[in-house]
Amino acid sequence: MRVLIVEDEIELAGQIGKALQEAGYTIDTAHDGEEGEYLGSNEPYDAVVLDLGLPKVDGLTVLERWRAQGKTMPVLILTARETWSEKVSGFDKGADDYVTKPFNMEELLARLRALIRRSAGIATPIINCGQVQFDTRSGKVSVKGMSITLTANELKVLSYLMHHLDQVVSRTELTEHIYDQDFDRDSNTIEVFVGRLRKKLGPGVIQTHRGRGYSLTPSTDET
Repeated sequence: MRVLIVEDEIELAGQIGKALQEAGYTIDTAHDGEEGEYLGSNEPYDAVVLDLGLPKVDGLTVLERWRAQGKTMPVLILTARETWSEKVSGFDKGADDYVTKPFNMEELLARLRALIRRSAGIATPIINCGQVQFDTRSGKVSVKGMSITLTANELKVLSYLMHHLDQVVSRTELTEHIYDQDFDRDSNTIEVFVGRLRKKLGPGVIQTHRGRGYSLTPSTDET
């Protein structure tokens, strides 16, 4: 899952980015509202962590412009501002959740996981696809109750597919959501990751839709 961090405090942005990367997310970072608005408008993100007190363009304006463009990714507001009126303003402009500095990193991660799940229409932290189970809190995957080990990129591909059960996801979409903006992307590597996942998850879990992409469907045979 790919997350945009828009935070002008360099050290804090680095801390958030490190925590998200360690939790298995792909991240992009912007340190002012102008760059953040551009990235959010032109790149596909599963969620955004957005500070309000940004240089060049303030966070509320950035958020308002995204929503006016029809951008629907969940946005977690991160700010030192504490008045209720500013919180209300953030929600009214399209924010999905709010964390006030200073904050606990585990809380931020938990809120972010919840936003991404809700955006995908998933209510619980554990996602099941037949005999495959994915715990979004720990990143652990099990098949028939037995834990399996995945590489970082295999887990990113599986996580995205698990958050989009019964949906056909193209190789291009997967590529856009597991690599950051500066990575030399090659959608052909997705085939490699999917092939490895098939061996670890067992037959019939990942469906191939020729010319369209892949899906996870618990009750059908592999095509």
